[in-house]
Amino acid sequence: MSTSATPTPSDPRPQPPAEPAPEDCCRSGCMPCVFDLYSEALERYEQALAGWLARHLDAHST
Repeated sequence: MSTSATPTPSDPRPQPPAEPAPEDCCRSGCMPCVFDLYSEALERYEQALAGWLARHLDAHST
């Protein structure tokens, strides 16, 4: 995905969370599982990225 949005020091582009490796799960039914935590972090990242893109694309279209 290419975009004309550019990060600024005061508003850097959000970075995706690190995906856990399969061996990071202990398979003992932990609540929350590392994959649950990753899923939640990924949702927060996607929301933050959408907001960041909207801010930066809007700034370039004016």
